[in-house]
Amino acid sequence: QVQVVESGGGSVRAGGSLRLSCTASARLPARFLMGWFRQAPGKGREGVSCIDWEGDRTYYADSVKDRFTISRDIGKNTVYLNMRALTPEDTAMYYCATAPMEAGWGPFLLDGEEFEYWGKGTQVTVSS
Repeated sequence: QVQVVESGGGSVRAGGSLRLSCTASARLPARFLMGWFRQAPGKGREGVSCIDWEGDRTYYADSVKDRFTISRDIGKNTVYLNMRALTPEDTAMYYCATAPMEAGWGPFLLDGEEFEYWGKGTQVTVSS
């Protein structure tokens, strides 16, 4: 069974930084997309960022552009989300997910509908 496990969440003050990690089990297809999503209390899911297999192409939500950076280590089946200049509006449960390469590439990926395997999430809390 495919497992996706996030880590690195925590509580920080506004302006601080965090680095999230997500590792997918080796039972996934050889090549796959990875993405980060978040959900704040009382709000719907929001696509944060996604990255292709080689790590050459990325998408970011406008709300995090220029503050968050996604990267991946193919050999470790791991994707990272470096977050800086955090604000209380970034407080949410952050989820990692994988999508098959057949899903294609485009900003539609941030909708999350193409992602098949999801982790249980890691909480990020930013205080003012």
